[in-house]
Amino acid sequence: MELAATPSNFAALRAEWGALHERSDGALFLAWEWLYPWWRRIAPERELRLLLAREPDGRLSGLLPLSVETPRVFGGRIRRWAFLGETHVGSDGLDALVERGREEELSRLFASELKAREAAWDVLELTDLEAGSPLVTALRDAFGATHAVEQWDRHLCPFEVFHPGETFDAFLRRTGRRDNFLRRRKWLAAQPGFRLERSERPGELAVPMGELLRLHAARWAADGGSQGIRGPATEAFHRDATEWLAERGKARLYTMWVGGKAVASVYGLLHRGEFIYFQSGYDPEWRNRSVGLVLVGETFRDALEGGLRGYDFLRGTETYKSDWTTRVRRTVAVRIHRTRGPGARWRLRQEGGRAARNAIKGVLPERWVEQVRRRRRAAAQR
Repeated sequence: MELAATPSNFAALRAEWGALHERSDGALFLAWEWLYPWWRRIAPERELRLLLAREPDGRLSGLLPLSVETPRVFGGRIRRWAFLGETHVGSDGLDALVERGREEELSRLFASELKAREAAWDVLELTDLEAGSPLVTALRDAFGATHAVEQWDRHLCPFEVFHPGETFDAFLRRTGRRDNFLRRRKWLAAQPGFRLERSERPGELAVPMGELLRLHAARWAADGGSQGIRGPATEAFHRDATEWLAERGKARLYTMWVGGKAVASVYGLLHRGEFIYFQSGYDPEWRNRSVGLVLVGETFRDALEGGLRGYDFLRGTETYKSDWTTRVRRTVAVRIHRTRGPGARWRLRQEGGRAARNAIKGVLPERWVEQVRRRRRAAAQR
C-alpha cells in the first residue's frame, strides 16, 4: 500500500487515476478531474492522504482519496481524515475507487490500512457513500471491537431508468409534467430568437458556464443566495472541473436563448450511460413561462435520443425532481473514533451543534428559521 501525500503526487496520478476510473463502477465524483480541482480551489489547506493499492506489476487497482482537516475542538486540535470532495460541491457516491468486481476485497484492504495508521488520525469521518457500500461494512468489521463506529443517513437522491427503446413522448406520458411541458414548450418555441444550445467540447464551456453562474445567482437572489454554488472559489472549481471533465466527454451545458438573451441553463454531467443533473438557473423575469421546466424536459429528451440508460437528479427531493422520476437511492455517512480522546470530542461537538439547531427550530416560528437560512446563504456568497 502506498501513501501519496504531496501536490506533485496528486497531479501526476491523473492518467492512472482516469484509467482506474474507467475500470471501476465508481461514481463520477471520484474522478481525478473532480477531486483535484476541489482540493486546489476549495480546500488547499488540507493535507493529502491518498492511499494507493497496486498489483505486483505496478498497476493501480484501487485508491482511497482522503485528506486531513485539523479543526479546533474544545481548545485543542483534532486530526480528522475525510474524503476529498466532501464539502461545498455536492459530491455523491464518494468511496474507495477500485477495479470492478474487487470492491469487497479492496475495501477490506483499505480498512486494514486505516487500522494500521490509526495513530495518525483522531477521527475518520466519511460522508456521502452509497448505502450498501462495501467500504462501510469493511470499516465496521475492522474497527467495531475497538472504536466507536457510527453510521447515519445523509441524502435521498431521485433518479430514473429509461425503458429499452423508450421514446421521449412515451417517457412524458408516465411523468407528472407532460401537459404543462408541451404547452410551455410550444409557447416558447414561437418566440423570436428561441433556440436551445448544447455545449460539451473542451474550450467551448466558458461562455455557457458564465451564463449558468449568472442565471443560478439570479434565480436564488431573492432567497438569500444559493447553497449549491457559493462564492468565487466554488465558481472557479466548477470552471476547472467542467473543462477537464469535458476532455473525457463527461460535461454538458444546456442554454435556452430567447431574443438573444440566455433565460435558462442546466449544468449536467455524463457517466456510465447516465445523465447527471447537477445544477441549473433561470432568469426570474421568465419564471412564469416555466423556462426551467422546459429546459429540464429537453435534457430528458436529449438523454433518451442519445441512447442514455438513465437520469440522476442527485441529492434533494424537491417536487420538480419527483415529478420526473419514480426511483430514489440513499447516501450514508460513517464516523469512527476511540471512545475517549480527541475523536470523541469531535463527535460531541457535532452532535451538540445538531441538537442545538433542532432545539432552536422547535421554538422559533418557521419564518424566522427561514430568514436565518437566507442570511447564511447570503453571507456565504460574499
